[in-house]
Formats: sequence, C-alpha cells, structure tokens
Amino acid sequence: METNDLTVRPITGREELDLFRHLPYVLNGELADDLATGRRRPEGMWVALRGDRLLARAAWWSRSAGDPPLLLDVLDIDDRASGLDPVGIGARLLRTAMAAILPNGSRPPEYSRFVPPDWRENAATRRAVENRMTVLERTGARLLVERLRLEWRPEAKVPEPGGRLAFRPVHGAGEIVALMADVLDGTLDAHGRDDLKRMSAREAAVRQYEDELTRYPSPRDWWRIATLPHGEPVGFVIPARNDYNAIIAYLGVLPPHRGNGYVDDLLAEGTRILAARHVPRVRAATDLGNVPMARAFRRAGYVNFEREINMTWD
Repeated sequence: METNDLTVRPITGREELDLFRHLPYVLNGELADDLATGRRRPEGMWVALRGDRLLARAAWWSRSAGDPPLLLDVLDIDDRASGLDPVGIGARLLRTAMAAILPNGSRPPEYSRFVPPDWRENAATRRAVENRMTVLERTGARLLVERLRLEWRPEAKVPEPGGRLAFRPVHGAGEIVALMADVLDGTLDAHGRDDLKRMSAREAAVRQYEDELTRYPSPRDWWRIATLPHGEPVGFVIPARNDYNAIIAYLGVLPPHRGNGYVDDLLAEGTRILAARHVPRVRAATDLGNVPMARAFRRAGYVNFEREINMTWD
C-alpha cells in the first residue's frame, strides 16, 4: 500500500531479510532461523519504506509453522529520520499490517519488547522505548506489565537441596492443571490476573497447559511436584526447553503454603534438573512487581540481564 510517498507492505520473502534487518534489535540474529522453521512467515513481516529506505517495521511470531501469530515481537521505527514523524509512520504501518493479517474483530496478539535493564536511565534508550509504546497506544494497546528477564549460567553455584521438601514427577495432565488453577488464587503475575478477567482459573490453566506447556520439546518427566514429608503438595516447578534455551517455564506455590520460603526449594530443584543436562544457560522471567519471586531468583544465582515490556489490547 502506498500513502503519499510511503510504501507499506509485507516483505516478499527471504531475499528481503537484509532489508528487514536494517533497523537494529536483539532478535535480528534469530529471524533467518525463524523463517526457515516457519515460526515467522514473510506475510507477517511488514515494512514501511520511502524509496529504498526502511522507516519502520513490524513482525509477528508463532510457536510453530501453521500456527496463528502469537506475539508481535518486532516493532521498530527510524528514530533518526529528520523531518519525518517516526511515531506516526509506525502507527500507520501497524494499523495497515494488523488489518491485513488479523481476522476481523479478533484480539491482536500481545506485544513483547526486550529492553536493557537500565532503559529508563539512558535518555536515548528511554526515548526509543517510549516512542514504540506510543505507536502501540495509538492503535489501542495498553501497558500490561514490565518483566525481569533472568539468566543462570554454569559458573554460578548450583543451588543445594533444602531438604524440607520431597520431589516427584507429575501424575498426569489433570494433576498439574488443577495445581496451576490453584496457584492463580492471589497470584502476583500480571498475565494470570489478566486471564482471570476473562475466564475461570481452570479455563486459564487449561489454556496455558495446552497452548504452552505441551509444546515444549523437552521431556515432561522433568516436571516436579514438591510435597511435604507426608505427601501433601505445596507447589510445582516446570523446567523445560523452548526453541531457544533451557528455561524455568513455570513455578508456583499453593496459597496455603506461601510465606514459608518454599519458592527457593522449587527454583533450586528446577535449576538442578537443567544444570544436570549441561545446558549453557537457564533463562527465566518474572514480573517487575513480583518482588518475592525476583528475590528468589537472585538468591539462586540468576542475573537480570534484560527487561521485557508487554502490552495488550482489551
């Protein structure tokens, strides 16, 4: 689509990947592999051009080939474009692309953006992050949460067992879904609270189990239920691998057992399971406002290397 002298369109294929990567972002190095595996498709990678100059871009990510878009995880504008309105160009690009690739009336996929841990402290970085957020806001999005992205590496000490809890494998989908529903009671997780505005705790747990947890290529026998010595469950941890890293996919303490420090035992168990596979790193994330969980990660040797901005459409 051409508007005045601005061309807004999807890329034609892998031959335009260098054009798409002209604007910098940490995910640029993953785009070629994502295209090869079908996690991205050219029709979901849009550009705004003036002549051959890239002024803005947007791309959606899917978990696997054939799946609908799950995340809008690339949105960039040329902040240095003098005499132009980068935010306005970005908003025009995003509106045009969403109208083309999303079914009428459907809720757009969530927006995710990785930013430096100190992004507010650097004027240029803060302006770039806020400009992109403004682009989203002009299309009706709102801030959902800011998250800490965390990493454990083998140089750190593997957490020792606390000895207070026993750990066993999960006894089927029904058990883990029930526990996932239980931990949503009083959750500090913004995504969990947002889900509960639209569905029951069980519905939210089933959706997360089916849409996320079952798709990890790692064995489910890594998953662990933590129990007291007499067998009562107190929580669970799900160590896994996604398409990029070993991760702590989910960790929850049941409401009656919160405040006893069991989060440390659960996180230590999940980290040990992954460390035993000699992975180069373990990634995890938690909401900036979930202070107890953030402190547990620090105690376990995880480092905050990045943050993530999540925005959503109601």
